[in-house]
Amino acid sequence: MSTAKLIAPSLLAADFANLQRDIELVNNSEADWFHIDIMDGVFVPNISFGMPVLKAITKHTQKVNDVHLMIVNPDQYITTFAQLGAHNLTVHYEACTHLHRTIQAIKAAGMKAGVALNPHTPVNLLQDIISDLDIVLIMSVNPGFGGQSFIENTYRKVSTLKELIVSKNANTLIEIDGGVNTANATKLLDAGADVLVAGSFVFNSSDPVNTIANLKQLCL
Repeated sequence: MSTAKLIAPSLLAADFANLQRDIELVNNSEADWFHIDIMDGVFVPNISFGMPVLKAITKHTQKVNDVHLMIVNPDQYITTFAQLGAHNLTVHYEACTHLHRTIQAIKAAGMKAGVALNPHTPVNLLQDIISDLDIVLIMSVNPGFGGQSFIENTYRKVSTLKELIVSKNANTLIEIDGGVNTANATKLLDAGADVLVAGSFVFNSSDPVNTIANLKQLCL
């Protein structure tokens, strides 16, 4: 994976009635990835995209499809998500009883493997598996809904995770999801973040393409 800092607009905040329009907007922007949240209403108190919608989305996306599973029993769907066009597949630490097995299955299906941590989950729980991970996604809000306020403890958490990655000589990317904007992006990047997910901040702005460009400028 590249060491460049990346921007991943979250389609959870797109206009679902004009989803193809918003996908083309991202395709024609300086964004690097599409961040796509899959929620089941069990692991988190919300339901988002299902398989048919993801299949429709990936027909039009022209960038990396970064799929974030906020579901129980993710193992049973790994092959399906690979077939539907996911390039990265991130599962939650809190949802996986046999995390190492899950990560290996994601890689065997041809995808980059990520693990997400809820705000209350400490990063040191990943010390025995960090070298196997392509991505660690730090939730900077409680998962389940867009538009929440950023949790300030995230900066410390990112720094601690970066120290762990360096100590293990791993190549893991740090991704941040929740409440990201131009006011906190630089501090997150300075703490060690590699990928910034932005949903409401992008799609609720008057000019999403320019908002993405402003975030990308901070990454240079």
